[in-house]
Amino acid sequence: MVVTGGAGFIGIHTVARLSRQGWEVLVIDDLRHACGEPLPTGIQLEAVDIGSAAAAASVVRFRPEVILHLAAQGGVSRSVRDPAGDATTNVVGTVAVLKAAVDAGCRRVVMASSGGAIYGQAPRLPAAERTTPRPRSPYGAAKLAAEGYLAMFGRTFGLSTLALRYANVYGPHQDGTGEAGVVAITCERLLSGRPPEIRGDGEQTRDFVFVGDVVEANLRSLLSRAEGPVNIGTGIGTSVRTIIDELAALALDHRPVTFVDERPGEVRHARLAIGRAAQLLDWTPRTGLRDGLRQTFVSFQQRTRPSRAPATAAPGGAATRGGPGSPSRSG
Repeated sequence: MVVTGGAGFIGIHTVARLSRQGWEVLVIDDLRHACGEPLPTGIQLEAVDIGSAAAAASVVRFRPEVILHLAAQGGVSRSVRDPAGDATTNVVGTVAVLKAAVDAGCRRVVMASSGGAIYGQAPRLPAAERTTPRPRSPYGAAKLAAEGYLAMFGRTFGLSTLALRYANVYGPHQDGTGEAGVVAITCERLLSGRPPEIRGDGEQTRDFVFVGDVVEANLRSLLSRAEGPVNIGTGIGTSVRTIIDELAALALDHRPVTFVDERPGEVRHARLAIGRAAQLLDWTPRTGLRDGLRQTFVSFQQRTRPSRAPATAAPGGAATRGGPGSPSRSG
């Protein structure tokens, strides 16, 4: 099978599971955003942009039965600053992957989409898949457009297609230096001696789902015949302030929080109904928030210890930290 963005945050966890289960995997990833962990030994890597002719040729040559399309340009704020660039990666790149899938005779394509960004400020929570999409950011609009192409390729070319509408995914190996991912960013700030930071008043709520549970949903989706959109979340809304307080308690950090202006395009409250995932994929999340936050914080602690092997240069200009394998990227 092919995993695009397979060296990224969600991708690295998913590919590790696939590798342990004996799948033959080709990862296509341009390695622009290393997450700091190597791919498992034996995984094939094509370090190219998903929209390139080289990527399409790799898919056709590999002839996968299924494709898990995780590659994306994430971040609401980044999409607001550069909506054209966001659409190029998240829409045009997806179309290129779908065309390559058809040319390769691929049977099924599962795509990572976004629940909160597509639904926007839903009139009723938790938001179910039948909720009318109301994106408030270019990122959400791009994901909705990509889903439209996904469904069209299913109708026209006979692909079996599924869009997984993720909630706010968090966990080990997430990039804590960027603009998105409050859990990772807060871990990074606390462990580097900076106070936690909240955009807005902190009372905005999100549906936080642990990456290990998302990986399980990914694998079940690959083997399923389910089609259309499926929410992957917890159905529980948690305030950003609660997340900050839990992580600060883990860090034994009692400094006051820094408040800054919220970003344009952000949704005030979001949580996803997950009954369809339970019905079609026999999937429900198993990791409680407090346990997931603890696992994530401990993983960040381990990465910042001086005994950790230093990063070394890797092909494509990315970096790895100790051990064999290929560099990694945020998907």
